[in-house]
Amino acid sequence: MSLSTWLGLLAICCLGAMSPGPSLAMVVRHTLDGGRGKGIVCAWAHSIGIGIYALVTLLGLAVVLKKAPLVFNGIAIIGALYLAWMGVQALCSKGGMQAKLAAGEATDTLTAARDGIAISLFNPKIMLFFLALFSQFVMVADSITAKALIIFTPLVVDGLWYTLIALLLSHSSVLPKLREKAGLIDKLSGVVLILLAIRVVYTL
Repeated sequence: MSLSTWLGLLAICCLGAMSPGPSLAMVVRHTLDGGRGKGIVCAWAHSIGIGIYALVTLLGLAVVLKKAPLVFNGIAIIGALYLAWMGVQALCSKGGMQAKLAAGEATDTLTAARDGIAISLFNPKIMLFFLALFSQFVMVADSITAKALIIFTPLVVDGLWYTLIALLLSHSSVLPKLREKAGLIDKLSGVVLILLAIRVVYTL
């Protein structure tokens, strides 16, 4: 893989990671809820899911799934149900994340990791992203090094981007102000997740 080709891959991965959506909402929620550490755990768990999709695309399984509508639709529906469940949980949050913190109910590390990897694995839009834009780079992966780059570039870019988000949001001058609006953020993230779930089902 040439340097110019890898730079093209890097640019697409950056654009994909920076695109706002449920992944950003999830990292924000866990950062506000559990602090910097939980936000970073959520970020890198999410990036592992991205790495898995990269590996799946590299192996050609994504194309197989796309050609098997029943399998693809089943994955999409499971993902939509999980997104909707997380949205309902956010909407039903009593008093927002600030109340949870006051009651000693901050997010635990396992929950942050679980939500991070699930929001990536159960989001069919990520599969479509790899199918539409990523497959072209798989075609030029003619060595082990190139194949490793195809897997680890999106994984590392995604993890670093959401780690940066967690670090910025957990800054001492930013976090208290955001926590004051934690209830509103809960509700907004819940609405975003539910709308995404509806869109996933509607577009099947």
